[in-house]
Parts: sequence; C-alpha cells; structure tokens
Amino acid sequence: MTNTDENAGPDRECEGCSLHDALTTPAAMERRAFLRVAGMALASVGLLGAAAQGAEAMLVRSGTALTPARGARRDERRYPVPSADGVTIDKDNSVILARAAGKVYAFSLACPHQNTALRWDATDHEFLCPKHKSHYRADGTFIEGRATRDMDRLPIRRVGDELIVEVDKLYQQDENQAEWSAAFVAV
Repeated sequence: MTNTDENAGPDRECEGCSLHDALTTPAAMERRAFLRVAGMALASVGLLGAAAQGAEAMLVRSGTALTPARGARRDERRYPVPSADGVTIDKDNSVILARAAGKVYAFSLACPHQNTALRWDATDHEFLCPKHKSHYRADGTFIEGRATRDMDRLPIRRVGDELIVEVDKLYQQDENQAEWSAAFVAV
C-alpha cells in the first residue's frame, strides 16, 4: 500500500492489514474480522509449537559414564538408557550414544576419516565432521563427505536400565560388517 503522508512512520506502514486494524481500532472491529485475526494468531502459535516438538525429537546432551560398579571391567562404561530420542556425548570417554527409531547405538567420538571429534547437528538430525564436512545419519551410516565408511560403532548391551559400552573395542563397517550391523540395543 502506498502512503503519501510525509510523517508516516513504521506504525503506519501496515495500515489496511487485518492485524493492524484489529490492534489499533479494536472497538470498531467486526466479529468476523476478530475471528479471522484470532484464527491466524492461533495457527501461528500452533505451527511454532509443532516445529518445536520436531526440534526436541533429537536433542543433544552432554553426558558422563555412571560410576563403575564394583568389580566392573576397566574397558566398559555404564550409561542410563535414554528416555527419548537424542544424542548424548561423553567427551571424557570418547563415546557417543544415539537413540533413534527405537534403537540405541554407541559410537566412537572420532570421525573415521581423520579422527576429528564429530558433532551433532540437531537441525538436520545428523552427525558432522567439522574438519572435512562428512555427514552421517543418526544410526552412523555415511551420507556424504570425504569419509569412506560409516561411523565406527562400539559394542553395546543392555543390563536392566543401564547400557554397557565396551570402549576398547571398535567395529568398523568395512572390516566387521556383521558386528557393526548388530551393534545396537532395541528400546
């Protein structure tokens, strides 16, 4: 809409739109106009809420291993079973736990290409190598980049409400295909 008033400011730029009219002249607003504006506002809030739920579906958390149980093996780390889809990164033990699609995976924190620490991109729901831009799905499968194989998985098992990860054993998809494929826990 063209405004010929020389004193027009930012408040006058949206004159003529339903929301502006509703906010500046509520007493003169008709019931139908009010319902239209209220419906648009509720739809906007609903869309924002739906986007927020999708973003929460794969959160990234920083984590640490649980205190070792008496007599536990030195090459094992214990973690609580994640209650929802997401990624937990234990930098101290170089372990990534990822829960997605009813499965929990344990990965080495290092990119298989050149051992750079991987990061989780919650927006795109994928792991990224910041050094050479390799991308991986939440289950560790390679998408694109300079890497030549999937992320390295660690043996994982469930005991009650805990996950046990063997941190000194590594399954590489190109060398241990059967072990790599079986290295997950259903939740």
